[in-house]
Amino acid sequence: MFPTLGRLARTLVRNSLPNRQRWAQSAAVTRDMKKLIPFLMAALVLPAMGANFSVVPNWAKVPTGEKQIGSMHGDVAVSSKGEVYVSVQGGPKAGVQVYSAEGKYLRNVPKAPGDFHGFVIKKLAGGEFIFGARLGGQNILKLTLGGVVKLDIPPTTIPAKYKNGGRMRLTAMDVAPNGDLFVVDGYSSDRIHHLAQDGKYIKSFGGKKEFGTKTLHKICIDARYNPPRILGADREGLRLIHVSLDGKFLGVYAKDVLRPAAVAVHGDLAVAGEIKGRATLYDKAGKVVAQLGHNTKPGETATNKLPPAKWRPGYFSAPHGVAFNAAGDLFVAEYTVFGRIHRFNVKK
Repeated sequence: MFPTLGRLARTLVRNSLPNRQRWAQSAAVTRDMKKLIPFLMAALVLPAMGANFSVVPNWAKVPTGEKQIGSMHGDVAVSSKGEVYVSVQGGPKAGVQVYSAEGKYLRNVPKAPGDFHGFVIKKLAGGEFIFGARLGGQNILKLTLGGVVKLDIPPTTIPAKYKNGGRMRLTAMDVAPNGDLFVVDGYSSDRIHHLAQDGKYIKSFGGKKEFGTKTLHKICIDARYNPPRILGADREGLRLIHVSLDGKFLGVYAKDVLRPAAVAVHGDLAVAGEIKGRATLYDKAGKVVAQLGHNTKPGETATNKLPPAKWRPGYFSAPHGVAFNAAGDLFVAEYTVFGRIHRFNVKK
């Protein structure tokens, strides 16, 4: 690799300097060549980290008549039809907005609350449903895609001894293959609550002390393994963890993550949306296979106030929700007072 880079560097330097023959053997050329090699290595390596995906610039269109999508501190999910659902906490169209595969705003889901910090869409035997954990309301909802409430699990379902000061701050949930529900109290105790598909309480496990987490921000069911397990984003612990469905800590899946705020799985890949301006994809063994949208500009990440004038297509400020469609294309919802959704298409 290095001889090739060296030859490339020498060619660039020779072609960029006057009096090529006079400078060819000089110390200045050698110094310039050495300076260029690290930049050339970065230029060759970094694009390859996201080579399997291409950004769709400015994918989501602002709803007609609005100046912005609305304040977002939530999640994103994709239905079997390929429509994209996004939770929006503030603005005239707060709630769960629905977009076409082309990024056009279609509608809001009736009766969907404005405080779904984390939600998923699952197609089950009885239909396709939204399962969401309410950050403020503390209850757990199951809705049809048309907004009909099928299940409303009150916060009293969870025993008081598993709450922090009698209160929860539910941040995410997912549905196991057997229909059981797993909900995380990520802004309070870091405990995961296990409920049956009809909403009956089964057990609670984990917590900051028990699992050593520092904000178990979001979770998803990781069905790449047999039996399936929970993949968790330990945001302030800067890591991703695995937990069994019966509550045993299985280990650290990935380290040195840039404050992971969301996780999702598709096929053999897992993705972490990192609130410090990046999305990283991992294989089953936890090896990095791609990194997308990495924003290294000071002051532009981990903030919900970056103005649209500073947005750049394909670069993140604060990823907060991640989801795949059936084809493996990636959608990323930002934490932003303006509202922003990214789409990255997987290359066929």
